[in-house]
Amino acid sequence: MKKMTTALTAGVLAFVPLTAMAEDSSDPIVIPIHNWSSQIVMSNVVGQIFEGMGNNVEYVTTDSQAVYESIRLGDVTLELEVWEGAFGASFRAALEAGGIVDVGDHNAVTREDWWYPMWTKDACPGLPSWEALNECAALFATAETGDQGRYLDGPVDWLKHGQERVEALGMDFVVVNAGSAAALWAEIGAAEADQRPVVVFNWTPNFAEAVWPGEFVEFPAWEDGCDTDPAMGPNPDALFDCGNPADGYLKKAAWEGMEENWPAAYAVLEQISFTNAQIAEMARLVDVEEMEPDEAAEVWLAENTDVWQAWVN
Repeated sequence: MKKMTTALTAGVLAFVPLTAMAEDSSDPIVIPIHNWSSQIVMSNVVGQIFEGMGNNVEYVTTDSQAVYESIRLGDVTLELEVWEGAFGASFRAALEAGGIVDVGDHNAVTREDWWYPMWTKDACPGLPSWEALNECAALFATAETGDQGRYLDGPVDWLKHGQERVEALGMDFVVVNAGSAAALWAEIGAAEADQRPVVVFNWTPNFAEAVWPGEFVEFPAWEDGCDTDPAMGPNPDALFDCGNPADGYLKKAAWEGMEENWPAAYAVLEQISFTNAQIAEMARLVDVEEMEPDEAAEVWLAENTDVWQAWVN
């Protein structure tokens, strides 16, 4: 570990009673790593806090949908970013099956949906209406989509249901899945050079909103059941004919055995709550400053001492 981590460890130990630390198991707390920057940095932030408390921590690369089953079975200990729009269904299914617990919400409001940078609106002034976007579909055509518009969706494992929405609403678009979050940022950056209209999957909080001002496409408003009941939404014969929740939650989840095995760490997890701005800053350190995730976590911890020490006090 770098010197900063050593200092961090000393700082955490000063705030955690030795009796509480002694109660935690010596088994590693297993933290999953996914494929977007804020989750990776946040996982390292929390992992370093746990290590400072005397815990062993192990990071494992895990599918962002399958992780809830892994937590339920105890193969993974926790999840720090349960996004309602992307993972709500998988999370709810795991809760119903048992073995996983809801550890509360972050102080952040999330949104995940189709998005465009503001120069796109200059070419399609009816935006953010989805009907207006569809009328402008030809503006987004590429060699691979022919006469139809191209929508760059998130990676396949994020299950954003872009194709289902296109079909449910009869949109003149072809859905292409990006390989990673970095591919989404590259698409926006490439379009910026010549102000080319582009529509991609995006979410908040992340660093992109500060770099490229833009707007979410306004689809029919989300209704509970839009992903499970065809009667919900404007198309009575299809699912996913609504936009995603405009004020979604960002939750934490844990294996039900975590509290018994690592009571001090679990107590800290209950207190942890990141804001939109804090999460965006974590992503910025990697996606803009090009830091490694563990280094970004160290920097974030050093710059936000009052925030995390309150959780472990």
